[in-house]
Parts: sequence; structure tokens; C-alpha cells
Amino acid sequence: MPLTYHNQLSLLQDILTNHLDDCCGTVAECEQVERLVKSLMVNQDVQQAAKPLLEEIYRYGQEGKYTKGLEQHIHTNRQSLENWVEDMNTYF
Repeated sequence: MPLTYHNQLSLLQDILTNHLDDCCGTVAECEQVERLVKSLMVNQDVQQAAKPLLEEIYRYGQEGKYTKGLEQHIHTNRQSLENWVEDMNTYF
């Protein structure tokens, strides 16, 4: 059974919150972030104003997938993670 729009948002926010709180993550989580954002970008329920936010999160996931130092990548993006999680509450 596919994830609903709200399930996708919740999962994306959970992953980003875990990265923020734990300051660590996995390549698989970064790949999941990419898949979730791609799916949300084509969803008609997503506000147009949220698309730049989703694009930033997509880049974060993509960069995290290819970095050799994922923990450093997460640490470097802590402020962005905090902003994204907060902004997601606004848009969604």
C-alpha cells in the first residue's frame, strides 16, 4: 500500500528531525529523503510556495548520499534542518 501525502510528510519530517536531534544518519535515509521529496514535488496537494523548501531538502539528501562524511554533512546543515522542520509545520 503506497504512502499517503500525510504519511510522506510525516516520514520526511521524522527523518529530518532525527538527523537534527541525533546529528547522524544513513545513506539510506538520504535516499529516502530524495524519494519522498520527488513524490511530494509532483503532488497536487503541495502548495507552490513549499516547492523551494522541498528543493533545498532534496539537495540536502542528494549531497548526503554522496558525501564521505555524513555526520559532518548533517552537522554543517543543522541550522537548515531546524528551519526546514519548522517550515514544514507552516506549509503542511
